[in-house]
Amino acid sequence: MTIDKITKYIESWAPKGIAWDRDNVGLQVGFSKALARNILLCLDVNEFVVEDAIKKKCNLIISHHPLLFNSIRKISSGDKTSDILIKLIKNDITVYSAHTNLDFAKDGVSFQLAKKLGLKSIRFLKNISENLTKLVVFVPAGFTEKVAEAIHKNGGGIIGEYSNCSFRILGKGTFRGSDNSNPAIGKKGNLEFADEVRLEVLVNTFDLPAVIAAMKQAHPYEEVAYDIYPLKNENVNYGMGAIGNLEIELTPKQFLDYVSKKLGVKNFRYSQGTNIKIKTVAVCGGSGSDLLSTAIQNSADAFITSDVKYHTFLDAENRILLIDAGHYETEIFVLDEIERRLKNFITESKIEIFKFKGTTNPVCFYNN
Repeated sequence: MTIDKITKYIESWAPKGIAWDRDNVGLQVGFSKALARNILLCLDVNEFVVEDAIKKKCNLIISHHPLLFNSIRKISSGDKTSDILIKLIKNDITVYSAHTNLDFAKDGVSFQLAKKLGLKSIRFLKNISENLTKLVVFVPAGFTEKVAEAIHKNGGGIIGEYSNCSFRILGKGTFRGSDNSNPAIGKKGNLEFADEVRLEVLVNTFDLPAVIAAMKQAHPYEEVAYDIYPLKNENVNYGMGAIGNLEIELTPKQFLDYVSKKLGVKNFRYSQGTNIKIKTVAVCGGSGSDLLSTAIQNSADAFITSDVKYHTFLDAENRILLIDAGHYETEIFVLDEIERRLKNFITESKIEIFKFKGTTNPVCFYNN
């Protein structure tokens, strides 16, 4: 199985098109057409990860954080990133990163954090918006299913847990072909009336080029009449953070102990909330403190994230129990989901999948 087939599978779950526009997701370095041998999963790529990949004969590293985030002007021995790149290239190792696209995907980083905490009825804390379009195409009645199928196969018409979603209205289309036309219905030069279906489908903006190409290929008309409407709707398929409910209510002290045990962290920062019971919990793996007000608006009793600033704790105090559980500590569980999905996908091959057993967490705690 080639590496690009594996990465395309990951993108079917976490499309690059939903990533933060200043992020650098996807192929970082390497050979996408190479046959995959073994795969190493990690949050960050450092020299120890690369050595582990070499030891385990992995020629594909899949990381959450991009190895290359800012542009580099030169590759020079002695520079930390350069040394990693040189070693990767010398050992024919490809690095692929799924960062904010994995943050914003269902069952991505925040969903895995929520599941680790045992939350139920998990949903996005805040859906992303303005990346949806409505595609309207006018199809002769006998070709509606063929055109619809082409659109759906390329990602159109997915709304939450439902696929093949569309709306159809039967009407009458008119056209007159010029002397240079080749009409599929009627004759050139004649005013023709055709029974047509107005087919409406929601399409992710990043899927639109492929959807339109497939639609035109399936459509019988020489000139396809279609409209594209940009939408401001929230996209129910993608979002930031997650929110759910504990099976039983906990006191704040019980909840703090519960978080420590479930996430395996002994040290974390928090601010006092006001509720005497914790039931509804919001989370955002990684740096999610910008979602504090959204968590409060959604009546969350507690909000778990990381990289929280002092003044954000002030804003949360006596409003919601805010926990900074650590960046690494709130993201690491997504590797389990990547591993699970890849093992289900790569069934006909002897490719082994490993998780980096060490830690790439640069943050240390001092205990006197």
